[in-house]
Amino acid sequence: MACGLVASNLNLKPGECLRVRGEVAPEAKSFVLNLGKDKDNLCLHFNPRFEAHGDVNTIVCNSKDAGAWGAEQRESAFPFQPGTVAEVCISFDQADLTVKLPDGHTFKFPNRLNLEAISYLAADGDFKIKCMAFD
Repeated sequence: MACGLVASNLNLKPGECLRVRGEVAPEAKSFVLNLGKDKDNLCLHFNPRFEAHGDVNTIVCNSKDAGAWGAEQRESAFPFQPGTVAEVCISFDQADLTVKLPDGHTFKFPNRLNLEAISYLAADGDFKIKCMAFD
């Protein structure tokens, strides 16, 4: 995947929500939203896979600590459609990150890095960010 948008110094605090809205490519295979401290320290690797790495219509989440990946967590809910606009809302606290999907379904992913603020966001793959908001 080519490198997409990268944002730093976000300073997202516990309880605040990051809303990311964008266009899913018509021929989408997968896309990634990475959040954390930097590219080697991610509290959330959010990877919806339409058809990639042996997965079909599956969301794969993970974390990366000092460059080392953790254990993957798979979500069966998959409200993404190629060629549409989708919005994801991500918030966190000391224990978990909460991801709200476009259909309103939410799930939790453990805050394995115990970050007190999220300063880094990187988007990659078949998703073009149109809007980011902090609530």
